[in-house]
Amino acid sequence: MITLLNFIDSIGGPVVAILILFSIAATTLILLKLAATLVQLPARNSTPKRLLAHLQMGELKQLRLLAQRQRNPHSQLIGDAVELLQEQTLSKNDTQSEVIRKARDVAHAYSNYLRPLEVIATLAPLLGLFGTVLGMIEAFKAMELAGAQVDPAVLSGGIWQALLTTAVGLGVAIPVSLIHSLFERRAEHQVHNLQDDIGQVFTYFARHTASETATTSVSQRSAS
Repeated sequence: MITLLNFIDSIGGPVVAILILFSIAATTLILLKLAATLVQLPARNSTPKRLLAHLQMGELKQLRLLAQRQRNPHSQLIGDAVELLQEQTLSKNDTQSEVIRKARDVAHAYSNYLRPLEVIATLAPLLGLFGTVLGMIEAFKAMELAGAQVDPAVLSGGIWQALLTTAVGLGVAIPVSLIHSLFERRAEHQVHNLQDDIGQVFTYFARHTASETATTSVSQRSAS
């Protein structure tokens, strides 16, 4: 226990120890986010863009085949939306509600691990400042107790240790904040593309249905 306390004191005190734990947690979250992103990368022939190309060409069977067993949630959702609209097992409103529900789940998954990173980026500099204030209090308390016998080396050492916490806090917060912003921007871009692609699927089936209705109407008029 004494060894642990000595170690914590040697690295700048408990605030620095907490900031080190923050940095370890942030690194872990960043690696998990990167791993999840790599695992969910779609195959070259099953990217959302390729699936929509098959949709526009009317190759729905090929689209559904390629979208099956895809780890990429975007590609999966396109395949699921096409299947629901093509099979017509649900009403139009129920189908739209189901696709929107799945789209929300996918959009929510894009934000995984971002909230904890944001919290770390926000708290790290505040903890660093808090540690500096505590350190300055201890330094000036020691100066008061020493009275006229103030040792400048002791005072400067206490101030140095106090300022160290602010430096560590900023050192943790700056990269975490930058990486969080990149992840957040990417998530926003993914959500926008998801909404646009699902809109294209609904538009395709709406046009297809309207075309079939018009053809049937013309055929009935011709027959009469």
